[in-house]
Amino acid sequence: QDLGMESTSLDDVLYRYASFRNLVDPITHDLIISLARYIHCPKPEGDSLGAMEKLCRQLTYHLSPHSQWRRQGIMKRKPQSCLKAVLMGKPQDNTVDLSGIPLTLKDLDRITSYLQHSSEHIDTVELCFTELTDDMLLQLLPALCVLPHLTTLSLNGNRLTKAILRDLTETLKDPKKFPSVTWIDLGNNVDIFSLPQPFLVSLKRRCPKQGNLPTILEFGEGQVSDLESQDG
Repeated sequence: QDLGMESTSLDDVLYRYASFRNLVDPITHDLIISLARYIHCPKPEGDSLGAMEKLCRQLTYHLSPHSQWRRQGIMKRKPQSCLKAVLMGKPQDNTVDLSGIPLTLKDLDRITSYLQHSSEHIDTVELCFTELTDDMLLQLLPALCVLPHLTTLSLNGNRLTKAILRDLTETLKDPKKFPSVTWIDLGNNVDIFSLPQPFLVSLKRRCPKQGNLPTILEFGEGQVSDLESQDG
């Protein structure tokens, strides 16, 4: 479901679902499509097996939520003391990294106060794998949406549901809110598999210099396939 595919048929994967672009995780979708092509249409020349192994490694790496923590030797959740350490000083590298710290409702007031106090120095907020729920995000939303330089908001790996998309989409419709945001990561949550077009279009309006976002379907399926073959 995360990939927008409800069938195990390779024909469906290759042709019916190849043009989906409103998915939460288009990177995984594209890797799956490439892998399916290698399996379905093996090339006799070249190192086809090596290419497949590379795609499998990319998928494994991309879908492993704790890959960075594993490299750093951090296998368990971060202790609550880490939250206090993050909220004491200026954001390191303009990033508020709370990933892996299980948050409670009591923590949100402290986080809100910190975001408001440090608003001019924040361009990335990492809230992935923090056990964030819809109600908790709604409580943080007023402080997050007014950060003037925030470009990336990571909310993946939490307990968010598709109901929160309505609130996020409505917030993004106001150009004064999230003025600099170009990416909101909602992957690996409860039941968020695809993103509403108004949500994606609002993001696109905030980064016109980047051209077309890879998650917005603006062409017919045939045109997208043509563009993909040109890119290839």
